[in-house]
Amino acid sequence: MRIRRLKINAYGKLKDKEIELDDHINVIHGQNEAGKSTILNFIINILYGISKNKNGKAYSDFEKYKPWDTEEFSGKIEYILDNLETFEVFRNFKKKNPQIFNEKKEDISKQFNIDKSKGNEFFYEQTKMDETLFLSTIVVNQEQVKLEKSQQTILVQKIANLIGTGEDNVSYKRAIDRINRRQLEEIGTQKSREKPLNRLLRENQNLEEERIELEKYKNTKYEIEENKKKLLEKFSNLEINLEYLNKIKKILEEEKIENEKIKIKENIKNENDKKINLNKKEILDIENGNKKIFEKNNQKINKLIKNKNKLKNKLIILFILLFLINIIQFVFIKNIIFKYIFLLTLPTFLIFSIIYLKYKKNKIKILEKENKEEEEKINNEKNNYLNENKMIEKNNSELQNEINELKNNVNTKINLEIEKIKNNYLSKIENNAIIKINNLNDINEEIEKTQKEFNMIKIKIHELDFDKENVEPKIDNLMKIEEKMVNNNEKIVNLKKLEKSMNLAKELIERAYEKMKNTVTPKFTQNLSKNINKITNGKYRNVMLQDDNGLVVELENGNYVEANRLSVGTIDQLYLSLRLSMTEELSKEKMPIILDEAFAYYDTQRLENILTYLTNTYPDRQIILFTCTEREKDIFNKFNISYHYIDLQKT
Repeated sequence: MRIRRLKINAYGKLKDKEIELDDHINVIHGQNEAGKSTILNFIINILYGISKNKNGKAYSDFEKYKPWDTEEFSGKIEYILDNLETFEVFRNFKKKNPQIFNEKKEDISKQFNIDKSKGNEFFYEQTKMDETLFLSTIVVNQEQVKLEKSQQTILVQKIANLIGTGEDNVSYKRAIDRINRRQLEEIGTQKSREKPLNRLLRENQNLEEERIELEKYKNTKYEIEENKKKLLEKFSNLEINLEYLNKIKKILEEEKIENEKIKIKENIKNENDKKINLNKKEILDIENGNKKIFEKNNQKINKLIKNKNKLKNKLIILFILLFLINIIQFVFIKNIIFKYIFLLTLPTFLIFSIIYLKYKKNKIKILEKENKEEEEKINNEKNNYLNENKMIEKNNSELQNEINELKNNVNTKINLEIEKIKNNYLSKIENNAIIKINNLNDINEEIEKTQKEFNMIKIKIHELDFDKENVEPKIDNLMKIEEKMVNNNEKIVNLKKLEKSMNLAKELIERAYEKMKNTVTPKFTQNLSKNINKITNGKYRNVMLQDDNGLVVELENGNYVEANRLSVGTIDQLYLSLRLSMTEELSKEKMPIILDEAFAYYDTQRLENILTYLTNTYPDRQIILFTCTEREKDIFNKFNISYHYIDLQKT
């Protein structure tokens, strides 16, 4: 695979920049901050997409390279695969997926798998190289080849890891040690008493003893619940009986109240009848008493009239006698004064007689008037009694109607309601004898009896509840123990599965390691030996990986030394050489070698060695060198090596 062209519309601080690349050696020159690293990141991000995750950095790549002064954030790359198929990839970095075009400029984006998190995986399908592998093999920057003296052991370990496992950050021994350590910490061994598996087994043994002790309370709880169930059933039946009896009682009490009302009205009617009879008696008494009074008064009046008439006759006789005497005295008496004085007796007597007779007459009239008034008074009193009797009789008639109506209503209503209640409870009440009780006294006796039984059952239920409350904590504890044991058993199963998995992982790692040692490792060490021999002009010849001593290098004189005793520069060369040789094995494409200031700390001799090595070893590979110096250009010119030079200041 070779990159033909880069078109950067806007990415980081780069805008409207196009870069044509040669199929072999490309030197991209620029001073610091000229955009070399930005171009490298552009290549990575356009092929694999740009991340919005910080991954421990201050800013994500998306935030870092998104232009501030334009909405444009896109670019295109053109490359050709080893089978000579050409592709163009355009990516708007604000969108997750790019557009992929073939050499006919047809959009073939949908021909590749699209992962939900990673997006379109076109480049992985074409090269079988994911972003991690891409960055750990074909892309080499200054920080990856230049280490301080104190870090050379780390780098030697990385080389050993690459040779032994194919990954520079994966150590066989460390992997096995980590699995063993994790196995010890998370599972434990037979001797490790406080480790998880043994602790769980011991805990389950203790829990089983507690469980057996508490198991007996299950039967106790069952018995309590069965007894309570029976009592509740009886309680429910008694409750229904009480409900029925109280309803019948209420109806009968209503009947009693209605009968009391009828009785009150009947008593009122009886009292009214008595009053009528009493009034009638009073009327008879009045009539009889008045008759005597009237007779007595009439006798008195008649006597007065008779006396008056007698008196009148007497007065007349006296008047006649007096008149005759006056005539005689007028004849015989000579004294004139005496005559006239005596003559005055006659008018005086007459006046007196008239007055006296009038007095008698008036007295008779007064008696007659009094008699008449008394008669009227008696008649009025009699009429009052008669009117009162009429009123009472009318009231009695109305009362009788009300009584009759109440009797009819009470009998009908009470009978209907009682029948209705009986029908409703006929199927609910087990004791049919209760249904037949219709007497209020009997009902009250039955209610009292049922209530006592009801209260006794209620007390028994409370006692059972109390017993259950004492048992339930033990049952709850039993359930917790059983649940804990289930959880522990699950953990034990999981730990045993994990132990089995770890043992299998160790077995697979050991197999893979043995296979790697027998197949891939010899090839890696052979390539590495060949490369380091060329790079160091024969100073170091063979490189081997030993189980005990790790990475070992053969010196020019035939002696073997451990790699960590070499100089930092030599170790750097070993690491770079191994990374380059790995690209031959890890992709079906001959991937470009991208070096970003990878030789900044190389001296001139070492730089000449590595550049001529790269040129001669990889004639069919595209090499892209990012540099801020003219050293690479001078060396290529010195050895008459063809290269394509790109000056970022002029592009």
